[in-house]
Amino acid sequence: MPAQPLLTDFPAFAHLQTKAQSLQKGSISALIDDDTQRTLNYVRTAAGLRVDFSKYLLDDATLALLLQLAKQADIQRSIAALFGGDCVNTTENRPALHTLLRADADDGMAEQFTQVSATRASMQTLADTIHHGKHQGFTGKAITDVVNIGIGGSDLGPRLATQALAPYHGSVRCHYVANVDPADISMTLAGLDAQTTLFIICSKSFRTEETLANGLTARQWLLDHGASHGDLQQHFLAVTTNLEAAAEFGIASANCLPMWDWVGGRYSVWSAVGLSTAIAIGWDRFSEFLQGARHMDLHFRTAAHEQNVPLILSLLELWSCNLLGATNHVVLPYDQSLNELPDYLQQLTMESNGKSVNLDGITLPYHTAPVLWGSAGTIGQHSFHQLLHQGTLQCPADFILPLTSHTDNAEQHRRLVANCLAQSRTLMVGRTLEQATATLTARGADMQSAQTLAPHLVMSGNRSNTVVTMEKLTPSTLGALLAMYEHKTYCSAQLWGINPFDQWGVEVGKDIGVAVYARLQGDDESPIDPSTDALIAQWREANR
Repeated sequence: MPAQPLLTDFPAFAHLQTKAQSLQKGSISALIDDDTQRTLNYVRTAAGLRVDFSKYLLDDATLALLLQLAKQADIQRSIAALFGGDCVNTTENRPALHTLLRADADDGMAEQFTQVSATRASMQTLADTIHHGKHQGFTGKAITDVVNIGIGGSDLGPRLATQALAPYHGSVRCHYVANVDPADISMTLAGLDAQTTLFIICSKSFRTEETLANGLTARQWLLDHGASHGDLQQHFLAVTTNLEAAAEFGIASANCLPMWDWVGGRYSVWSAVGLSTAIAIGWDRFSEFLQGARHMDLHFRTAAHEQNVPLILSLLELWSCNLLGATNHVVLPYDQSLNELPDYLQQLTMESNGKSVNLDGITLPYHTAPVLWGSAGTIGQHSFHQLLHQGTLQCPADFILPLTSHTDNAEQHRRLVANCLAQSRTLMVGRTLEQATATLTARGADMQSAQTLAPHLVMSGNRSNTVVTMEKLTPSTLGALLAMYEHKTYCSAQLWGINPFDQWGVEVGKDIGVAVYARLQGDDESPIDPSTDALIAQWREANR
């Protein structure tokens, strides 16, 4: 096999380095002022989303070089490999078939698609039965609350989708428990009725420590509130591959839905992991969610490079991180229902692309995934936006903006939109020393005071950002949005030469955790390291 090329090996990369040095001397505002067509030419659309990257420190020649880089990396072959079921997860010798979960045909993978179709049918039956109040608890009362117990991809995806699609909820309330901290499940159960609560345990292995601990607490809670062991079948479902372990817990195979090795947890919201969302919004709406992602898949697979939205976003990420020196990326959804989006994208991008060796195991000489963070606007404007505008870090930003609201408060939504667009513009234009001085004198300061204070009001501007808009946040546009970020993540991985589908950094902490727990239990007194041993001793002292 030929050696995996490094990003820096592609001929276009050296030219991009030269362009970066040149463009950093200019400004985004000047680029917009000099090109009357920029706000048209730097916009792409797909699957109900409109992506405006005109406020990026980027010119036509640079964009052409980035597209040339994608061609040199043979990104189209990588896209075909993903959809063709090739072994793109090379370290675990697996395909990554999350796109098949929302497909409407087998695309040459008949065996897997048959499994997907059968699981969809089971999900539909369960979702419809529970959503419409036809599933009863141990006293004959209809289920009113569903608690999804999982962690990582078994929690973040359905948690985000359920919250984001709150306007489409039926009468069944869905809750999410992930943290092994007992306070998480205790606070959730405090407001629920055991007679009308159903639990979904999402764990591929049914051995995930946090999930199993919370599941055992949920089971005991039911027993303590009048349920018998025989009644548990009416109150537990599982999404797992380990039917034996689920049966030992008390969940029969008939109440289990499958997970597959060819779907990573952070790509699994489209699978049975999304059952809680399907229950909350109903199967028809969940089908629209899948369809929105399917539309983005079709676009990603077939669009020319210069029009391909996920690829363009990936190239912007590479440009920012590897050529302009940004080490982080902020996501700013201007819709409170998307408050969980940054957390979801943190796992998607950093667990996927937080790697330091390429596919050949060679240490990389450049950064890969930026640190991703953010929160819903306008909340962040009164906290970390100060750093965005005047801090020393470069923080490329994605603004996510539904153009219409599900509420009937048009005036307040207008204020929200104004804030979003103002923040995007402010990142670009900043405020000069002269403008700061003029602002202060207009407020009544004398010239000497104004000149003294003005440097503290200066903002450099020239901070790249993208604005992603949609007509309304619907199941379809949410599906498209999440699929867009999935494919962006995949493209970036291909350009960096890494595997976005393994997560060995997660595994080692679990292994060490077993040893630490044994020490806390007193089952093993073998020393670990002086610092950890001292902390264990401190815990023991506090819990005598």
